[in-house]
Amino acid sequence: MTSETDTKKDSKRRNRLADEKSPYLLQHADNPVDWYPWGEEAFERARREDKPVFLSIGYSTCHWCHVMEHESFEDLEVARLMNEAFVNIKVDREERPDIDGVYMNVCQILTNSGGWPLTIIMTPGKQPFFAATYLPKETRFGRVGMLELIPRVQEAWSSERENLTQSAQRIVNALRKSAVYPESDETKAGAGALEQAVLKRAYDGLSERFDADRGGFGQAPKFPTPHNLLFLLRYWRRTGEEQALSMVQTTLRAMRRGGVFDHVGFGFHRYSTDESWLVPHFEKMLYDQAMLTLAYIEAYQATGEESFAATAREILGYVLRDMTDPKGGFYSAEDADSEGEEGKFYVWTRKEVFQVLSEEDAALVAEVFNLEEGGNFNEEATGHLTGANILHLRRPVAQIAEARGMSEQDLRRRLESAREILFRHRSARIHPLKDDKILADWNGLMIAALSRCARVLGEESYAEAAGRAADFVLRELRHGDGKRLVHRYRGGDAGLPAHVDDYAFMVFGLLELYETTFEAEHLEEALRLAEILIEDFWDDGSGGFYFASADAASDLPVRLKEIYDGAIPSGNSMAMLGLLRLSRLTGDAAWEEKAHRLYSAFFRQVEQMPQVYTHLLSALDFAVGPTAEVVVSARIGGQDTARFLDALRRDYHPNMVVLLRLAGGEGDDDPAICRVAPFTKPLVPHGDGQATAYVCHQGRCELPTTDVETMMKDLSSSR
Repeated sequence: MTSETDTKKDSKRRNRLADEKSPYLLQHADNPVDWYPWGEEAFERARREDKPVFLSIGYSTCHWCHVMEHESFEDLEVARLMNEAFVNIKVDREERPDIDGVYMNVCQILTNSGGWPLTIIMTPGKQPFFAATYLPKETRFGRVGMLELIPRVQEAWSSERENLTQSAQRIVNALRKSAVYPESDETKAGAGALEQAVLKRAYDGLSERFDADRGGFGQAPKFPTPHNLLFLLRYWRRTGEEQALSMVQTTLRAMRRGGVFDHVGFGFHRYSTDESWLVPHFEKMLYDQAMLTLAYIEAYQATGEESFAATAREILGYVLRDMTDPKGGFYSAEDADSEGEEGKFYVWTRKEVFQVLSEEDAALVAEVFNLEEGGNFNEEATGHLTGANILHLRRPVAQIAEARGMSEQDLRRRLESAREILFRHRSARIHPLKDDKILADWNGLMIAALSRCARVLGEESYAEAAGRAADFVLRELRHGDGKRLVHRYRGGDAGLPAHVDDYAFMVFGLLELYETTFEAEHLEEALRLAEILIEDFWDDGSGGFYFASADAASDLPVRLKEIYDGAIPSGNSMAMLGLLRLSRLTGDAAWEEKAHRLYSAFFRQVEQMPQVYTHLLSALDFAVGPTAEVVVSARIGGQDTARFLDALRRDYHPNMVVLLRLAGGEGDDDPAICRVAPFTKPLVPHGDGQATAYVCHQGRCELPTTDVETMMKDLSSSR
């Protein structure tokens, strides 16, 4: 696929970024700034010419990254100063999250904030002494401008070098200190009785920040943070606390009704700039689609509310239509901007809607989605055209139908017909940039979401899409050894160091895919990746996983461990849950021992503010139990197998693992799953080959049964 950045016009002189694959780096290939990609060539030149390094980190769908490029990096005066004073490096944070992680920590140490674009100035030895985010061309409102900053730094580098280098060393020392998680006797012993108290404190912390009127947590801007909702669902199931479930339902309904959801093309925008989910930051990220799909489908399992299942289908419809490579992998993101304006692709004037639809349908859409002649949001803050509207619902569709004296089914049918017409019309607009690189970690999340929906909703096409994506990643995003992963694929080129998220998220995806298809090779591949994860990323001294492997971190000033569950869960959080599930699926307690040590490594940090580690606490919820392990043993082609699997998939059992042990004809004692989970070998179908369920929980097993109702009764005793 060819990105518009590949064919950017008016390129009189392209810089070194022209040879890169990243859409973000290619966006800057025509800048007059003498950009380098991250690498030894740039740092060697900085040492040779005795210049500091100007590091700029961003990503292709970052609005303020675009602003800084147009304002400063395309400006000849700024570029001249940068080229004279610095060796300049551009990094795509999505390609090199290891670099971004280190220097974002620096920014937070120095400024108590962070974000993108991230601006770092450092020594040729990679020791930072200045950090900021967006910088304007000229100083305004207390924010230093590039034209003033560069001469200041140049002068300080010339006359105050010792102070700068000492400051840089202190920053690196602080960074290294923050990366250490020492174990104590308490954490080595585990949290013991404190474990459930930590879960309770996380719930209390979320409750305090919950917006009961509008859903979500805290004030504007509001982020979806689906792993908070997944944790609350587990807490509700554990405790029966109805408020936990209510927080999930209120938030999911409010987001689906709000402008943060694309009511014409489906999928969710990145976040809401206001408290009411009305005005989004319009970029769309693959990881948000995946994690929100998981939240909606689990809420559907927990409540049976059909609107949640419908939303999951809509998100996946968007991903499969617009974000899927012909070879099977999933693209990373779609930009917020088109034609230089954020959200222009997505907003509507009332006049345009009436031109596109019939008078009757346009009036219906205007009423249901709250279209106003003068626009339905504050345009001054966003720069949108006069009269722009963001489609959103203020009430559920059922209430609107009742008020109009029509059935909900008829109203939905008419709205869907109008939506399809609006979608076709919108498709003729100039589209936002699509970042078509394929990342191993984000693909792992989408594989998991598709797999979960396939088995809950009975949609075979979702399982097929998940399988194609898994095959793509395992085929195309491999190192030369054929075993280890690489991080990024684009345009036939695969490369860049894999990090902990690539392995942990792909293990997650493969485990979900196994429990959907019961093809043993997915479980086998998950085990192989988990073994490499431990070999390359595990800290033998203090426990837990480093973000980067030792080889990949060799060109960074410090090797960090990530535990905070931010926009997506951390690699350590995802790895902990994966290790626990592998232990239950294979019967190998060594995986659980590793998970216990991982949690022990971070226990003190988690205990201080547990509500910001909610995915890790979902793993802790699994570890504390109760959990359930179910093996369905059946003959190949048996007609009764589906009854057992359908029953298991119907209810909400987040801490359950399921294996399928199929036996062939006479003498077939070694089905594929027995290689991976040897404990299943003696678990054969009973009687004349009837499907048989073996249910175990909390270290004890029930009697095998050929009756579905008995199986479900045994399973319910694990609650």
